[in-house]
Amino acid sequence: MARQFFVGGNFKMNPVTRKDKIALVKLLNEAELDPATEVVVSPPALYLIPVKESIRKDIKVAAQNCYFKDSGAFTGEISPGQLVDSDIPYVILGHSERRTLFHESSEVVAQKTRAALDKGLSIILCIGETLKEREAGETAKVCEEQLKAVVNVLKESDWGKIVVAYEPVWAIGTGKVATPQQAQEAHKDIRSYLSKAVSSAVAESTRIIYGGSVNAANCKELSTLPDVDGFLVGGASLKPEFVQIVNSKKL
Repeated sequence: MARQFFVGGNFKMNPVTRKDKIALVKLLNEAELDPATEVVVSPPALYLIPVKESIRKDIKVAAQNCYFKDSGAFTGEISPGQLVDSDIPYVILGHSERRTLFHESSEVVAQKTRAALDKGLSIILCIGETLKEREAGETAKVCEEQLKAVVNVLKESDWGKIVVAYEPVWAIGTGKVATPQQAQEAHKDIRSYLSKAVSSAVAESTRIIYGGSVNAANCKELSTLPDVDGFLVGGASLKPEFVQIVNSKKL
């Protein structure tokens, strides 16, 4: 069965004002989007519910993070249950900014993934290597180690609710982008690892998307790669070109 193309927009800590948020939603609401592509946007926590209530129904909304506890004295955190109660279907977990700036280990990411799945959320699970790791030829090893922690706490049936986002850390927000050959090689290695660690069926059905300075100029070529099933877009998701990225599979 063909994997549905997936484009996610990670707004990160943007936009700065509610006025800009409204303008961004208006742009997407009025755009002609490829109906064959699953589209998800991920605004800051403060905007999750307003965006959910104002954006067109064929665009889903994702949180940028959640904790692994249901409730309690965890200042600044959001629980999976709160997201589900607010009709937020997706959450991004393991983003490199969470791993590096906020020191989240792969084990913590796995705990969060398990907790989110238990509440019924779908996950955009981010993995990827640093420039130092790539130059040392460790891309596949790093990605496998980050995935292994999650594989250890999931059942095979859980993978239907996981989208894996390969994001080379050196390409995020830098303007550098993996070459089509680099992207395809990394995605193929990830799929091969899933086949060994979980099952060939999961490897074949799991969507593996690319993130790292994706824009209107490079999305078309990247979208044709056999193991690239979409994109997780950062800065460009705040611009009109996000529409072109969503439509990158259209002829």
